[in-house]
Amino acid sequence: MKLIIRSIILSAAIGLAACSPRFDWRETRSNDAPFSILMPGKALSDTKSMQLEGVDVKMTMLAGEAGGVSFAVGSTKLADVGHAGLIMEAMKKGMIRNVQGNADNTRVTPEGDVEVRGKLRNDVPVLMVGRFLIRGPWVYQIVILGPEKAVSRDVIDTFMTSFKTN
Repeated sequence: MKLIIRSIILSAAIGLAACSPRFDWRETRSNDAPFSILMPGKALSDTKSMQLEGVDVKMTMLAGEAGGVSFAVGSTKLADVGHAGLIMEAMKKGMIRNVQGNADNTRVTPEGDVEVRGKLRNDVPVLMVGRFLIRGPWVYQIVILGPEKAVSRDVIDTFMTSFKTN
């Protein structure tokens, strides 16, 4: 009986931690791309034109921050779907480069996420977890970036698994 009570208390504690006010998860939909995701708080959106691997793209970033951790979804719609793999790899390489990623501090998780224990330009250590996807003409990057101690597996799983294309 004591084991059952402990299990219930532990389950409740884990549930409460995942729903803590620090991460006020709410479903967010993009106005520019066909997806929804749980974001911790109100997300802001910005669109910029850029070149990736010589291809002109309009990249829209939907991003928010909570508890010292940044959450973002980048999306771009390609006129030529044949460039999708090239663009996705460019997004991935760019994010890894942004946190000084290399072969020693970068790994691919069993879920297919890219995980980098790197540094920002000011040498602050961070954990960056990114998922890079192609869905029809759309290329997406779903990214969490923050101090390693603030980026728990529950937070990563909540954010990454909530991403849905419409």
